[in-house]
Amino acid sequence: MQADLGRLILRLTVGGLLLLHGMQKVINGIAPIAQVAVAHGLPPQFAYAVYLGEVVAPMLLILGVFARLGGLLVVANMVVAVLLGGMDSLLSFNDRGGYALEVETFYLFCGLSVALLGAGRLSVARGRYS
Repeated sequence: MQADLGRLILRLTVGGLLLLHGMQKVINGIAPIAQVAVAHGLPPQFAYAVYLGEVVAPMLLILGVFARLGGLLVVANMVVAVLLGGMDSLLSFNDRGGYALEVETFYLFCGLSVALLGAGRLSVARGRYS
């Protein structure tokens, strides 16, 4: 039961925090992300994939339905975020002394953890489809 509770806490923390990022994009749009995509030679429509990584994936994590897929979507989202916007900060510190890509690294490894662990029994799926 403790392992399932740990999975629940992980899923709710990562899903809840990342969903807030996604909601900001739902409310304000993804124009800045589309500009970054175009600057890297990608079509502006590529920016819509952020909704998969920051809205759909967090909902899968929170509910525990297809949580492994949700975790992989979070990982992919963070890899793309670093490749498109963070490569210049890969080996840098922020102005407070922390790692410059701390948030992206947190989401990436937490998403990977959910992908490897699954949702557990404390989910809408109750261990199935996790």
